Amino acid sequence: MKPSLVILAAGMGSRYGSLKQIDAIGPSGEAIIDYSIYDAIRAGFEKVTFIIRKNIEQDFREVFGEKLKGKIETEYAFQELDMVPEGISFPPDRVKPWGTGHAVWVVKDYVREPFAVINADDFYGAGSYRAMADYLSRQDGTAGANYCMMGYQIEQTLSDFGSVSRGICESDGEDFLISVVERTDIVKAEGRIYFKDDKMGPLSLRGDELVSMNIWGFTPSVFEYLEHAFSDFFRKNSGKLKAELYIPSVVNDMVAGHKANVKILPAKDQWFGVTYKEDKQIAIENINKLIKKGIYPENLWA
Repeated sequence: MKPSLVILAAGMGSRYGSLKQIDAIGPSGEAIIDYSIYDAIRAGFEKVTFIIRKNIEQDFREVFGEKLKGKIETEYAFQELDMVPEGISFPPDRVKPWGTGHAVWVVKDYVREPFAVINADDFYGAGSYRAMADYLSRQDGTAGANYCMMGYQIEQTLSDFGSVSRGICESDGEDFLISVVERTDIVKAEGRIYFKDDKMGPLSLRGDELVSMNIWGFTPSVFEYLEHAFSDFFRKNSGKLKAELYIPSVVNDMVAGHKANVKILPAKDQWFGVTYKEDKQIAIENINKLIKKGIYPENLWA
């Protein structure tokens, strides 16, 4: 069964300052998403589902609709605040989206095959899509809870322009995930990498810790667990207007409860992203280097 690609593109981009999901970084106006889809098609993915907000649907259709026609099946799923499991009501003054765990849950009626989940604003490299496609194509359709993720060394994933959030991973001797803990406010400063812990203050990291960059491989069996996880999350956080349910938190609970096996696939390509506006120039330079090496054409969809 050929896998599909799910792109998390509903984020509000508050730190970036604009709709970074479709901001051009390639010489012919390509966004990072374009390179992700291009790599996924070459790896054997047959469908892409964009998770967006309704108020940016027209922007996405104008940017991607025509260029992807005839190249890959394309769908649009919406992540809105009122899209919650039955029996849940939310505070009327809630503005912030419910998080990446909720975002994946909303595609439950769109995706019926093994699928990879990626961030819209992260570049993962062609090898990551090949590894994902190879693993997912060997899974038992919709049934099994044998998942995977790409693992990156944290020192290769930081921004020079501000703090980031990462899921820090622990694995067993056979590269299966034991735990993944979401850490926020990770910074690189004065030769150190550290994150801010509310109780213990700044805690140092070595730099070679493996982290999740939100490139996950799932089967549709994950949707049922995501619904239970979101319902439980909401009961505990209904009054917290900025609380979010993250994919790593859900995966961590599934692994701890022996409900899923998650294989860590070692990332061999360079990662880069555009968390901050200042990251854009670095992304442009990295894409130009890859074009000069012949990995991508100057006009991706020509």
